[in-house]
Amino acid sequence: MTTVSVLGAGIMASALAFPLADNGHEVRLVGTHLDRDIVDSIKETGVHPSLDLEVPEGVRAFQLEEAEEAFDGAEVAMSGVNSFGVRWAGKRFASLLRPGMKVIAVTKGMEADEEGNLKILPDVLASEVSAEFRESVSWSAIVGPAIAGEVAVRHDTCVVFTGGDEDILADLASMFRTDCYHVWTSVDFVGCEVCAAVKNCYAFGAGFMDGILDKEGKTDARYRRYNYGSALFAQATREMGQWMELLGGDSETPHGLPGVGDMLVTSMGGRNVKAGRFVGSGVPFSEVREKKMKGVTLEGVAAINVIGGVLPKLAGRGLVGEDDFPLMRHLYDVVAHDAPVDMPWETFFGGE
Repeated sequence: MTTVSVLGAGIMASALAFPLADNGHEVRLVGTHLDRDIVDSIKETGVHPSLDLEVPEGVRAFQLEEAEEAFDGAEVAMSGVNSFGVRWAGKRFASLLRPGMKVIAVTKGMEADEEGNLKILPDVLASEVSAEFRESVSWSAIVGPAIAGEVAVRHDTCVVFTGGDEDILADLASMFRTDCYHVWTSVDFVGCEVCAAVKNCYAFGAGFMDGILDKEGKTDARYRRYNYGSALFAQATREMGQWMELLGGDSETPHGLPGVGDMLVTSMGGRNVKAGRFVGSGVPFSEVREKKMKGVTLEGVAAINVIGGVLPKLAGRGLVGEDDFPLMRHLYDVVAHDAPVDMPWETFFGGE
């Protein structure tokens, strides 16, 4: 039996406790300051209120002030916070981790510096730990199409564990792998993480299709604009490949679970798709953010601001062309400048 301590008691981190518990491991969920009600519910009733499920035996919940107790003796540490909390989590890990621990993250996104250089979030997480101590633990991540509720109710789910050490990935995979939670491994850490980040951006655009139908008042199933959505998906796949070329990922990674697999499931629903649907119907994004979806965390939109925002800087440095990544550029204009949806079709697929 392995002890796994998780920082963050949100739905995805908590859902991953199910395959771990099914394999007989002990899971300690540590809530952030935003998870106090979740932890209270698990302690009092055994039910995770967001999943609306009873957590398995072997799963214990801890409030943030109990984090040291929860991490004492753990062999594996999981970061389950959202992208906005990664640096916060890194600072907490700086005092909670111990040499030899295996760290695995579920957060998706990227950061950029002033020159436009992009950094994957596991590197951001690790950067908050001292350089000397950083080398005494391993860093890995989980990517791929996994809706938390489906994982928790044990629907078949296929994911990729990625990192720099094949042996550590194999150990982690064996801990999680069950008859319904299927795990592959990849040492293309950068490629897998970049795909995980950019697919959230393109999923925002997937909402445009239904938004345009809302605006037109069309409900006939014969006129669903699937042609529109398919073209966006294809261009997004092409751009994923270009991100691999730019940032050093494996050219095959976008064509598997971390890329098109995850982009498909993310494009089928969720908060980012809902925001995109409002925009597609004609609502400026600033109004969506301030009125329609005020207070809602939109990680895909945050990623668009980061990733789309660096393209002019990268173009100025000669690293990308002015016409590269036309879909990402348009998504950025929609989010950052309230541009209406007006897809630049003639620039897609290398130009008509």
